[in-house]
Amino acid sequence: MKQVSLKKNIMLSTFYQVLKIITPFITAPYISRVLGVSKVGIFSYTSSYAMYFTLFGGLGTATYGTREIARVRNDEHKRSHLFWEIEILSVITTTISILAWGVFTLINTKYQVYYAVLTFNLLAVMFDISWFYAGIEQFQYTIGWNSFFKIASVVALFIFVHKPSDLLIYVFIMAFQNFAGNVGMWTGLPRFIHKVDLKTIKLKKHFHETLVYFIPTIATSVYNVLDKTMIGFITHNTKENGYYENANKILDMMKTLTFVALNSVMTSRISFLYKEKKFEEIKKRIHDSINYVLFMGVGILFGLSGVAKVFVPLFFGKGWDKTVDLLIIMSPVIVIIGLSNCLGSQYYTPSGRRKESAKYIIAGAVINFCFNCIFIPKLMSYGAAIATVIAETVITILYVHNDNDYLNWSDIFKMGWKKLIAGVIMFVILLGIRQVIHQPLLSVALMVIVGGGCYILILTLLKDSFIKVGSKLVFGKFMHK
Repeated sequence: MKQVSLKKNIMLSTFYQVLKIITPFITAPYISRVLGVSKVGIFSYTSSYAMYFTLFGGLGTATYGTREIARVRNDEHKRSHLFWEIEILSVITTTISILAWGVFTLINTKYQVYYAVLTFNLLAVMFDISWFYAGIEQFQYTIGWNSFFKIASVVALFIFVHKPSDLLIYVFIMAFQNFAGNVGMWTGLPRFIHKVDLKTIKLKKHFHETLVYFIPTIATSVYNVLDKTMIGFITHNTKENGYYENANKILDMMKTLTFVALNSVMTSRISFLYKEKKFEEIKKRIHDSINYVLFMGVGILFGLSGVAKVFVPLFFGKGWDKTVDLLIIMSPVIVIIGLSNCLGSQYYTPSGRRKESAKYIIAGAVINFCFNCIFIPKLMSYGAAIATVIAETVITILYVHNDNDYLNWSDIFKMGWKKLIAGVIMFVILLGIRQVIHQPLLSVALMVIVGGGCYILILTLLKDSFIKVGSKLVFGKFMHK
């Protein structure tokens, strides 16, 4: 297969990730005001249960499939055979998960109708072949369909959701867009694979391997999803789920800016480089990626903390004050997860050390669960936020400590200390603007423009390494073909 442009793929991925940021910015203020804290909390709580079943349905297919397809992408026969083996396995596991979900839905009558509609999330897993396109680095097929249905869902929300009683419609739109986008991806498949003899299909090996990738996936869900379940189960307060849901919505947007677009592309490319044994190039790419993550992450950490008190009521409306505190508490995870996610996507997974990284993630998950049990009864959603920060910190420490010196703490300090100084100065400036300008919209606009400008200016004066070479990560030699 012809070598594809890494620059093109990062630009495509960045476009889609920007779209994923823009759509919540358009819809979240509207939905927060129309549905209210309690209804958003119900959506968060019910969706958290659906997520467990989607995780079991997908096993570790997404990460494992990308890595394996990347290794054989230049051999049409091997990639075709491999695709059908992994996809058939995914269909089987998802079918089992859907049957279990049906039993769960019948038993739980309180939110039964919402659970029934969320079945589309499980069906979406069955049709998800984004891992295949990621493996052959043909992201346009994934991004094209998902972008279309994401935009369509935004339009549908404004047309059909007008009051709190429209929560069911909202749940349907959010679930159906994922399903429709994944079904659409199948239209481009005949260009890259051919039919294979089903008698030659072997699933046992892939089942074992996907289980290895599934373990860290399910462990990660403890602090990505179980937080929401435990908040609802322990507090019996849907508003607490609502506050936490919207805080995470903002954080997810910031994570997308910081590392999601980059890592979604780099995993398959570095898997290919490992096969070619180009270890020095791999280390260089990891360091450039970390430099970018620190540049974005530190800036967002201090920027979000400084602007949250004005931004949240302006963005979500009245009644969301607790989300301000949650954002400030959890803002460090943007940098913390950025580091671990980058190493996980660009070192542990491509190098075949997923089983080892799973141990670190499980350790963090156990810590998160224990602290949730301690903190949530007393501090409610605040407790879940604190537990998340602690757990993510533990995982990152373990990742860096055991990465065979592809990245060490000295590297992080050298790349990060100037960014930290710039971030602190920017934060002080943001506080000053907040004290002087009391008109919310003008205040937020000035904080973003002045704060961001000062951050970059200070880094330029300090001759920060990212300012010197960071542009190559997006436009330069770092993304050569």
